[in-house]
Amino acid sequence: MAYDLTSRLVIGLASSALFDLEESDKIFREQGEQKYRKFQRKNEDIPLKKGVAFPFIKRLLTLNKLSPNDPLVEVILLSRNDPDTGLRVMKSIENYQLNITRSVFLQGSSPLKYIPAFDIELFLSANMDDVTKAINDNYPAGKVLKGNIEDDPNDNELRIAFDFDGVIIDDEPESIYQASKNLNDFHENEKTKKEILHNPGPLINFIHRLVQIQKIEHERIKMDPTYKAILKIALVTARNAPSHERAIRTLRELGIEINEAFFLGGIDKNKVLEIMKPHIFFDDQELHLEKCSKILPSVHIPFGITNKK
Repeated sequence: MAYDLTSRLVIGLASSALFDLEESDKIFREQGEQKYRKFQRKNEDIPLKKGVAFPFIKRLLTLNKLSPNDPLVEVILLSRNDPDTGLRVMKSIENYQLNITRSVFLQGSSPLKYIPAFDIELFLSANMDDVTKAINDNYPAGKVLKGNIEDDPNDNELRIAFDFDGVIIDDEPESIYQASKNLNDFHENEKTKKEILHNPGPLINFIHRLVQIQKIEHERIKMDPTYKAILKIALVTARNAPSHERAIRTLRELGIEINEAFFLGGIDKNKVLEIMKPHIFFDDQELHLEKCSKILPSVHIPFGITNKK
């Protein structure tokens, strides 16, 4: 019987998101493919350093403990390496005891066309071209930004933080603001449409899968009051009153449970995120990620009007 991915949260992961490939990429760029191949073979038993998305992926996979016989989460490696040079990546995954067993090696080709084949609800890569093309093809994707990330091994929670516009929903409200550069127009639109649900954004299916896992954790708590929920979802948005109401109503109707919400109205998001310490933060504007990406795993979603050139 075929292994069914449609009932699971599936992440497509480039090796550039999971590991620090700076050294090997430099060899490839400066010395060419053959030197790169020799370098990877020579060092294939030396684990690659952890990358920006590593803390997120490690904790996400722990959610499979909730259903060990029917895993909730599947992470698939989508690599531009060929199987030979990609062996070091797979051996590094094994070294870190990450339960990632499925992989695709494409020898320089883009993995995007295979996203629907694996029912992928989030594709993460450090390659901006791949991510932008994925978003333009209506696939859920984000660029993992470079940063100096420290992971607390004693932290057993998984905290995921989202911006709202251009991430959870589409960019219709943002388009109104960009057209006039007047916040009053933005707020008036949101007040007028407060009972009209927002259209879904690029990560909506990913969030729906997280909601399913939240419900499973709630059921576990009912059965075992000593169980502590792993997954925590936060909203960190530049919205503030009165535009908060339409956002809350949309989340409510979509069944998305937000553990923490910050309607900041232009206050620097970085100040909140430094305290929260999410294991990953998604935002559609690079400007909002400049500071926080240096200290916490940050992902740029190049969707909507603010990313059109």
